[in-house]
Amino acid sequence: MPSSLLTTLLLLLVGVLVARITAARLARWAVPAIVLELLVGFLLGNSLVPFERIQPLAGITELGVLALFFQVGLEVRGGLLGSRPVAVLRTVLLSALTPLLAWWPLQQLFGLSPAATLLGVAVLSATGTGVTLRSLSQAGALHTPSGALLVGVSVLDDLPAIALLTAAMLLGPAGSTAGAIGGLGPLLGVAVVLASFPAARWWLRRRGVWQPTPLGMLLLLIGCSWLGELAGLTSLLGALWGGVLFNRLAPMRPDGPEARALSSTLALLSEVFLPLYFLSVGMRVQAASLLQPSAWGMAAVLMLLAIACKLICALGVSRADQAAGVDRWVVVMGLMPRGLPGLVFATSAQAAGLIDAVQFSALVLMVSGTTVLGLLLLSRRLVALGSSMAGPPSAGP
Repeated sequence: MPSSLLTTLLLLLVGVLVARITAARLARWAVPAIVLELLVGFLLGNSLVPFERIQPLAGITELGVLALFFQVGLEVRGGLLGSRPVAVLRTVLLSALTPLLAWWPLQQLFGLSPAATLLGVAVLSATGTGVTLRSLSQAGALHTPSGALLVGVSVLDDLPAIALLTAAMLLGPAGSTAGAIGGLGPLLGVAVVLASFPAARWWLRRRGVWQPTPLGMLLLLIGCSWLGELAGLTSLLGALWGGVLFNRLAPMRPDGPEARALSSTLALLSEVFLPLYFLSVGMRVQAASLLQPSAWGMAAVLMLLAIACKLICALGVSRADQAAGVDRWVVVMGLMPRGLPGLVFATSAQAAGLIDAVQFSALVLMVSGTTVLGLLLLSRRLVALGSSMAGPPSAGP
């Protein structure tokens, strides 16, 4: 008889396959695979495979998440600001600060603790960079003025969101310990991050450019993530710092063979482990929590706040930007999906005891709703812009 581990893994992989096949059939409706993987995970978790059965494997399934945040760190460079740095920074600032206006409604309507409220603000501030960029790429709009601005904003947008998540974790029930090394953990973590940059310059002067192997890259990724978690700054922030540090130690041309090999390795990690992670998130959602009206009420309020926060980001695109070819609604709709960061923030908060099962379900519902709505509106807007640029057919002579 096969072991229970192999049986569980087989069920998970079949679930991923079913979600991917269904996503391909629903492509015209812009329903991303992430939402269907959440749904399949919910069905599995409340029937055949309870989450407790795969909980020992949770750290392995998160490897794809860490790889994506490592990639975000790789992209944090001056080139993200593009030819319109003021517009990028202005929009990022609006996206980071506007969700703070949701503080009072969340506390008054749902009686959340300061840590849980800050977590909600972090999820509202985040952007599903991966699903947005994939949608732009499929539409051939990645290198348009609107696409270039959206790429810069969506990547940089996650930095303040991760900072808010870290602050929420420090305010939470486990905040007094602040990681495994006590209350000074965050300060020591920040000190290590700051010291790593002169250390990287020293390495380049003495040893030259680092020639990493896939194993070396993986060790840096997991090591930095582990240090971030140890210091109480979250493994996500550690993975992002690892990507930034990798850029310092092994600078490479974006179109060079080394960069392509690195992208292939990270893409493999994401392709294998991310679907399993989404299934595990769906398995955490308890069916009983969805029977609570408060879960749906909170999800509806969060959905409205999430849409409103990104609509305000339209003010970041000035008339001069629009004259240069930037469509403000492409930017707004591309920022609307919360995608992976929203789910990661919710699961991290639940694991730390910041939120209960009902609040977790509400966050998952909001993330799923904004991802579907944002991608659907974005695809329709891109199609409309393509049609308008093509113009009506000219009459014959």
